[in-house]
Amino acid sequence: MSDDGNGIIKTTGTNTTVAEAASRLEDAINENDKLRLIAKVDHTAGAASVGLVLPDTVEFIFGNPALGTPLMQAAPTAAIDLPQKMVVMSDGGDGVVVLHNDPQYLAQRHGIPSSTPELATAATALQNLADIAAG
Repeated sequence: MSDDGNGIIKTTGTNTTVAEAASRLEDAINENDKLRLIAKVDHTAGAASVGLVLPDTVEFIFGNPALGTPLMQAAPTAAIDLPQKMVVMSDGGDGVVVLHNDPQYLAQRHGIPSSTPELATAATALQNLADIAAG
């Protein structure tokens, strides 16, 4: 896991494909009764539909209203960054990169106090999901 300094947390996985990692992530979201999968976007297929090429890239949009709502109550502008998003993409070799936003970065962006308990809960949940996806 690493932070790029711009609020994007990157988790890498080796010896796995985007399809395998995306399947693990989708299963983990669907099996968690606190999470709701809102959309799964296959960016590679979207690119192909207009004759362009993009390495395997799948985005998941999902949320937990019990965590997101208090954040939006604290700062309504947080709605632009919620629900959460996670991207699974090829690393260009035999592995994957899983990306998600750092909740503390979003808190700073929207002026939400860093001590807001939902931030730590979201950070842990997101990293757990990224670790599952990365294998």
